[in-house]
Amino acid sequence: MSQYQQLANAIRALSMDGVQKANSGHPGAPLGMADMAEALWRGFLHHNPKNPHWANRDRFVLSNGHASMLIYSLLHLTGYDLSIEDLKNFRQLGSKTPGHPEYGDVPGVETTTGPLGQGLANAVGFAMAEQMLASEFNRDGMNIVDHYTYVFMGDGCLMEGISHEACSFAGTLGLGKLIALYDSNGISIDGEVKNWFADDTAKRFESYHWHVQEVDGHDGEALRKAIKAAQDEKSRPSIIICHTKIGKGSPNKEGKESSHGAPLGVDEIALTRKAIGWEYEPFFIPEEIYAQWSAVESGAKLEQEWNALFDQYQAKYPELASEFKRRMSGELPCDLAAKAAAWAKDLQANPVSIATRKAGQNALDFFGALLPELAGGSADLAPSNLTMNKASKSLLPHAIHGNYVHWGVREFLMCAAMNGMMLHGGFRPYGGTFLIFSEYARNAIRMSALMKIPTLFVFTHDSIGVGEDGPTHEPIEQTPSLRLVPNLDTWRPCDQVETAVAWTHMIERKCGPSDVVLSRQNLEQMPRTDEQVAAIAKGGYILKDCEGTPDLIYIATGSEVALAFHAAEQLASEGKKVRVVSMPCCEVFDRQCPEYKEQVLPSAVRARVAIEAGATTTWYKYVGLDGKVLGLDHYGASAPAGELFKKYGFTVENAVAVAKSLF
Repeated sequence: MSQYQQLANAIRALSMDGVQKANSGHPGAPLGMADMAEALWRGFLHHNPKNPHWANRDRFVLSNGHASMLIYSLLHLTGYDLSIEDLKNFRQLGSKTPGHPEYGDVPGVETTTGPLGQGLANAVGFAMAEQMLASEFNRDGMNIVDHYTYVFMGDGCLMEGISHEACSFAGTLGLGKLIALYDSNGISIDGEVKNWFADDTAKRFESYHWHVQEVDGHDGEALRKAIKAAQDEKSRPSIIICHTKIGKGSPNKEGKESSHGAPLGVDEIALTRKAIGWEYEPFFIPEEIYAQWSAVESGAKLEQEWNALFDQYQAKYPELASEFKRRMSGELPCDLAAKAAAWAKDLQANPVSIATRKAGQNALDFFGALLPELAGGSADLAPSNLTMNKASKSLLPHAIHGNYVHWGVREFLMCAAMNGMMLHGGFRPYGGTFLIFSEYARNAIRMSALMKIPTLFVFTHDSIGVGEDGPTHEPIEQTPSLRLVPNLDTWRPCDQVETAVAWTHMIERKCGPSDVVLSRQNLEQMPRTDEQVAAIAKGGYILKDCEGTPDLIYIATGSEVALAFHAAEQLASEGKKVRVVSMPCCEVFDRQCPEYKEQVLPSAVRARVAIEAGATTTWYKYVGLDGKVLGLDHYGASAPAGELFKKYGFTVENAVAVAKSLF
């Protein structure tokens, strides 16, 4: 037995013991990938277990996250704050070792990986961020940004459609510091994948313009040679196809689906221990093996060397060094809030009727001049989404310097890779597409919300206002469905002022993602006082009020706010007391104190009408059983926008009629 195999066996032992104790999990992949992990983590990975956030560490992503005991074993063995007791507590409530790796719960886990393929797309974002930052900050041989992104992935990752988006794009850009190790074991839960996955993976990746190698995934020397060759390839991303046996070492389950998603069993674990020559009791690692695995000393040395380099860099380029530290910390310029508030007031004082997608572009012009970390993009719709701004510089293949990404028609990749860029540090990524195509990207949006990272999503063409494109492009259910995602703030502003405040709030938010839903058509700007402009940031506010207690309250968003405003004017002319509440962000409004919410929506006023050109479900929590919703619970049609709004009742006359039905 080689020294490599015995060290890899430490991973195998911990993995099968952890899964067995939990009576739940996936032992087969960790057993099969143990040699791959040993070669990478002991031979190449630059990291410091005592500082998991060291800026220039290599990034490691376990895309096939069901193999989580692999990464937990690696983190424990190399010296991270993950004890043997934590491994014993695998998959238990409140543990640091959940069923799939989760960002924020475990030191050393770079991203949450559960849905297959997304870790691979995150890795593309990590690699992009590294090269973009390097081109911006490295000077005169002082490469303060110089690290690799490694990703482990399995058959399931490559079957998921996002893998095509991610790998096609990575090859097009030429991300030479992205290295993927593919655990090609030919087994999934249903059995041998050859019956449903017969791709020639090598040729597939060659067609993507990747550097391709194939090795025995259990040969430590061959793996090391392949990783070194991948590092030497500078102009293309690399894939190392590692042919492995799932459940490696298990006498009765090696190479079989029975080792995939269930514990091996006490008897089989005993047989496996004997087969691999592991003579120790469960969860016991000899000190000499810990010593060979530990990266504490080597990691500290690597960081010290980088710190010395950064000191030289800081002495020569103090402004760049200060900006780099600010960017990597995620802190905003101290004067940003004051500038943004003054800008919003100025917009209110100079009203224009424009589409909120154009107002969004104006916001990007404003913030792009203040925030070099604002990195944008669009899924092939920049002229329609209006996501490019005056500071935008397009990334081009093999020239990864700039701040604007043309993602092509790849909505899912865009959003998942932006999560990777956000997690890498140094950027505030935003990406745009039509609202209807948020469906393609929904799971990446969900993962952003799950990780509580402030990725920014821009969705335009927000309603039947799309018009002639018809029901395939008219988002009826998308906005309310986005509101159902926990920890996601969804903004639907009604004019340029609300759009400016929405963007300010999105950029200032640190604890979760935000999306902004923007119109294709021009919208009338609403009259407001300075106090009302400031109140927009509360998510919902009184836009138009009456004397005394209202007879009725209109609640509206986006293009329907002006409709509510003019309906209220007509009712007022008939002697009714009507309040109009603009609700650009329900989530932010819901987080306000009870006193403020009662002030805006007094519980005594039960006659309420919510107006939004979309599905009605989410509005009943505001209008209650006594109120009504003027919405759209069916698909639209292909016709000019004005005709559609009239046909489906989004007129002043109908809004007034709905209100009168409540008196």
